Amino acid sequence: MAFKHAIAACLVLFLAVCGAVSSARAATFTIVGFGDSLMAGYSLAPGQGFTDRLQAALKAKGLDVSVANAGVSGDTSSGGLARLDWSVPDGTRLVILELGANDMLRGVSPDIPRKNLDAMLGKLKARKIPVLLAGMRAAPNLGADYQKAFDAIYPKLAVKYGIPLYPFFLDGVAGHPDLQLEDGLHPNPRGVDVMVERILPFVEKAIADNKGAS
Repeated sequence: MAFKHAIAACLVLFLAVCGAVSSARAATFTIVGFGDSLMAGYSLAPGQGFTDRLQAALKAKGLDVSVANAGVSGDTSSGGLARLDWSVPDGTRLVILELGANDMLRGVSPDIPRKNLDAMLGKLKARKIPVLLAGMRAAPNLGADYQKAFDAIYPKLAVKYGIPLYPFFLDGVAGHPDLQLEDGLHPNPRGVDVMVERILPFVEKAIADNKGAS
């Protein structure tokens, strides 16, 4: 009987430890950066990409966060929609959704990224996963009509879903060669730091607004 009681006590302790570990993990606010090469950290060394630098900046503020990199270089909004379900795991507390730039660079009709982003937001809403939508802007050489239609995608979707919008993911970097790689499209390490600095207040607010969400 004493042996059985000892086994039972060990089992209770084991379950209690497992519960404590699970609670500790649950306490970490998990963010998924879901996007293309701008999110993935194209041509940057480990630790220099957007998600790594954002995580470091948030931790420096004393926040217990984990920022996962779900960026895929070259990804379009269609590709993002196809991989969304398995790229964003259950338990994610916030998604930073950044897609559409490659659609725009390929001159794809704005209707396509609009529909794909709409579908992604609908899926995340159904899963009760909050989203911070990171906007993109069309290159001027695509013409005024295209620019107007494309640029309107993000604010309209933010209103439709009642989610926060960061208007332009490359704010402060686009048009600044000293903050870009030689391709003139992607940020260099200094550019990433500018991006993180500018989006940080939006991410902090999104965390604060959703800390109680499970």
